[in-house]
Amino acid sequence: MSPDNASALRAFRLIARHGSFTRAAAELEVTASALSQTLRQLEAHVGVRLLHRTTRRVGLTEAGRAFLERISPALSEIDDAIEAMRQHGDRPSGTLRIAVPQMVLDQLIAPTLAEFMRAWPELRVDIQVENRLTDLIAEGFDAGIRLGERLARDMVAIPLGSQQRAVVAGSPAYFAEHGRPQHPRELAAHRCVRFRFSSGVIYRWEFAHPAGPARGRWFELDVDGPLTTNDPTLAICAAIDGLALTHMVEPPLRAAIAAGQLETVLDDWLPPFDGFYLYYPSRLQVPPKLRVFIDHLRRHMAASA
Repeated sequence: MSPDNASALRAFRLIARHGSFTRAAAELEVTASALSQTLRQLEAHVGVRLLHRTTRRVGLTEAGRAFLERISPALSEIDDAIEAMRQHGDRPSGTLRIAVPQMVLDQLIAPTLAEFMRAWPELRVDIQVENRLTDLIAEGFDAGIRLGERLARDMVAIPLGSQQRAVVAGSPAYFAEHGRPQHPRELAAHRCVRFRFSSGVIYRWEFAHPAGPARGRWFELDVDGPLTTNDPTLAICAAIDGLALTHMVEPPLRAAIAAGQLETVLDDWLPPFDGFYLYYPSRLQVPPKLRVFIDHLRRHMAASA
């Protein structure tokens, strides 16, 4: 692969990631017209249109999506090899791109980020809040954080802390008006906050049987209610205001529960489960910038424990 071809492929990957020539050009520090010319030359070289272009947006064609999936792993390997050579015997540098859920950002990343960046001033950190399942390779991330149950088998996974537990919570005023469900099936008669992933999929509330032949077996329920959102903070506010019940992992709700603003129900149906993991593609060599970030998180988790 010639340097010119590699640059064109990286430019294509960046345009696809941003969905914009303008934003990709700004990151590459070139003009949008120059970037457009590079993309046209690449399309002429491969003999197929890779992007749909309109005045409002840029999107992948079917061929472009397949092409991106094929070239992304190779480009990532090349970038890692180049960076490893640059950093050989030296401090980590470059840009570390991490995809994290909002809750992990608030509780784990944000409180320790300044310490990490002071320790490694040569690093740039690009953190994207993603509450969806992220394709690290196709979207150019070095690593991500998600629940262990949602990890792909070809990923290296490092546990971050202990198990998690979800709760169903509502305000005292809500329970005074609507009563307390004693079984998950009774949620059909309650107002619930529905959570929509970035993919558009509505989260189905998850429970596990507390006893009997099905003990420990998880099942899902569709719920209904007046509010659908992809923002956990809004879901918490709606529950505190007595609008509806919410279902989510416990840590973001602890302060409101301790203050008496929220109370939990159906606790017996919500046992602990595997917590969050930092994950990255399985490769022979972990980039130094990612290795120091992993070490930083491990130290923080050990101190917290």
